[in-house]
Amino acid sequence: MRQRTITLPWGTGYGLARTLLALGTLGTLAFSDAASLFQEVATVGQYPLCQGVAGGGAFCLVEPDHYDTVRWLCCAVLLVAASGWRPCLTAIPHAYVAFSVFTGISIPDGGDQITWVLTLLIALVSLGDSRRWHWTSAQPSLPAPEQRGTLALIGVSAIYVARVQMAVLYFQSCVAKLPHAEWADGTALYYWVNNDAFGAAGWLRPALNAVVQSPAGVAAMTWGPLVLEIALAAALLMPQKVRWMLLPAGALFHLSIAVTMGLWSFALAMWGGLLLLLAPLGHDPDIGSMLRKSLRRTSSPEPTPPREPAKEGVPA
Repeated sequence: MRQRTITLPWGTGYGLARTLLALGTLGTLAFSDAASLFQEVATVGQYPLCQGVAGGGAFCLVEPDHYDTVRWLCCAVLLVAASGWRPCLTAIPHAYVAFSVFTGISIPDGGDQITWVLTLLIALVSLGDSRRWHWTSAQPSLPAPEQRGTLALIGVSAIYVARVQMAVLYFQSCVAKLPHAEWADGTALYYWVNNDAFGAAGWLRPALNAVVQSPAGVAAMTWGPLVLEIALAAALLMPQKVRWMLLPAGALFHLSIAVTMGLWSFALAMWGGLLLLLAPLGHDPDIGSMLRKSLRRTSSPEPTPPREPAKEGVPA
């Protein structure tokens, strides 16, 4: 009987996505103390609210005096997850920390929500990942009836769900802007750049103002993201070579948002999501091998060229 093969999802490409997601949450926790993360929000109450499912978050299990201790314990979990060690053991704790941050802090942003959803889906992928490090290569395919066939199928399914989630996110982000006159007429970025709360940093504002004060410049900066977002939403319908071209464009797009508005955890979450959306299933560039070769080249001295034999003198 003919066997079907399943492409293994456990490549270094998805591992890099795990690392980026973990680093985004790690930055939020490591560079913000408990007093900043857990504040009272008007008409809502003191965070963490600990209501319903959110009551299972890590910060709801301790008294407020111990929030900083839990914060650093979560940072330790995220560091281990970001390192790539034993994905099958660290994936669920990573997802739990992402859930605790999204449901617990006072002002979560879109990156925290995206991270929680993607880490939950990635946990389903990682459960079957028996590698010691997610930087090592995996076999390209597996006969379906074998022992790990079911785990591979669950992992592949989870990645496809993550891809659909990212495509819908970009589609909604684009379409939600269109009814607003500023986005339709191409002037929205002028107002965003000069917004006192969320606009460009002071050192960057003069350069950006030189662009957005030009009709062509502000139109390009406003409509360019809309074109990119709708292209990313349709990426699943495109050939892989087009997806590879969209990957650096999307990464640069989110880098520009991070530099302009300071949303670095959001950028890391979206970079992880872009890898899941645009890289081929089971993408495995063998990062570990490349790093080892690079280290060997830098640590080993250059071979000394052989000396030419001395020429015998000729009597005058």
